[in-house]
Amino acid sequence: QVQLVESGGGLVQAGGSLSLSCAASGRTASVSTMGWFRQAPGKERDFVARIRWSDGSTYYANSVKGRFTIARDNAKNTVYLQMNSLKPEDTAVYYCAAAPAGVPRYDYWGQGTQVTVSS
Repeated sequence: QVQLVESGGGLVQAGGSLSLSCAASGRTASVSTMGWFRQAPGKERDFVARIRWSDGSTYYANSVKGRFTIARDNAKNTVYLQMNSLKPEDTAVYYCAAAPAGVPRYDYWGQGTQVTVSS
């Protein structure tokens, strides 16, 4: 099992920045990919960004490309999401997720952290 704990959400004005963290514990050696997702009220959960533990390669949703940056600290088993130039439509609960090696899905999820962007 892998446990994930997010932190860093909050309220920010449009154009501002926030940084989220996701600390992983447990069987972290089994994890190959970490991702961030978000869910706005009344909408489905959407992919935001992901990073591979092995080589740090990243991939972003078009809606956040150029504004958000995902990074990792392998020594701390922590993934970060730096969010700049925030827009009201970025308002959502943000979830961290982990995918085990060889598994094409995210099996482990954090509890989520609220990000609210005011206009």
